[in-house]
Amino acid sequence: MTTIGFIGAGQMAQALASGILSADSSIKFEIADPSQASQDAFCQKISAPIELRQNNAEIFPACDIVFLSIKPQYLNDAVDAKALQKALAKSKESPLIVSIMAGVTIERIAEVTGLKRIVRVMPNTPSLIKQGAAAIASSPEVTVEELKTVSKLMSAVGSVVTVSEELLDAVTGLSGSGPAYVFTFIEALIDGGVLKGLPRDIARQLAIQTVIGSAKLVEESGEHPAVLRDRVTSPGGTTIEALKVLEINDFRGTIIQAVESATRRSKELGTK
Repeated sequence: MTTIGFIGAGQMAQALASGILSADSSIKFEIADPSQASQDAFCQKISAPIELRQNNAEIFPACDIVFLSIKPQYLNDAVDAKALQKALAKSKESPLIVSIMAGVTIERIAEVTGLKRIVRVMPNTPSLIKQGAAAIASSPEVTVEELKTVSKLMSAVGSVVTVSEELLDAVTGLSGSGPAYVFTFIEALIDGGVLKGLPRDIARQLAIQTVIGSAKLVEESGEHPAVLRDRVTSPGGTTIEALKVLEINDFRGTIIQAVESATRRSKELGTK
């Protein structure tokens, strides 16, 4: 039986554990989190054997894989290198470390933990409903089979791509932060509909389905978004009038700048 540990038992940890369990019901879990509410929520959501640990270091020797599912700024507080090495002293093998911390490099994680087999993962919040997009990168010490194992675990909550570590900041800027851009766009569509007289519930339904359907069309057609956009855009019609407003207000440029800014911030987090 595989044992997976989570340092940090918040929503993302719960989503990952739920997805992993749906793919392999034999998994058991160990968790540590200073928040009693997070521990309780994890235990209520995950119908599998769960061991609660008060000391984070105790999780490492007991698990095959340990997820660092904490905010980047809490790494030093969550992992005490001396306590970790003492806990691992009697263990035959150290666990594979999987980090979902934005911006924190493999080198930094190795420095803090003293461990070398590390996989970085950048998931996003749609993982909560198994519709996530994640990218993974690993240290040289991680074997091909271990990387495949992590990819399989992450695929239980969405799609997965493998990239070099230097591209993970860009992944953070695009798909990691991307749901927030899409939520803001959906909100604006709804408000636009309400402004022009649509009841809010109808505007919401239409906006959501428009985004879902458009994304599916891009995915399933395999065509460039610009080609699909042109098919909606009749000469002298309503869509070209709307697109003119978006161009005047630099809609595309603003989105690109948002991805750039989030990428830059991810790099900054990795230096702290």
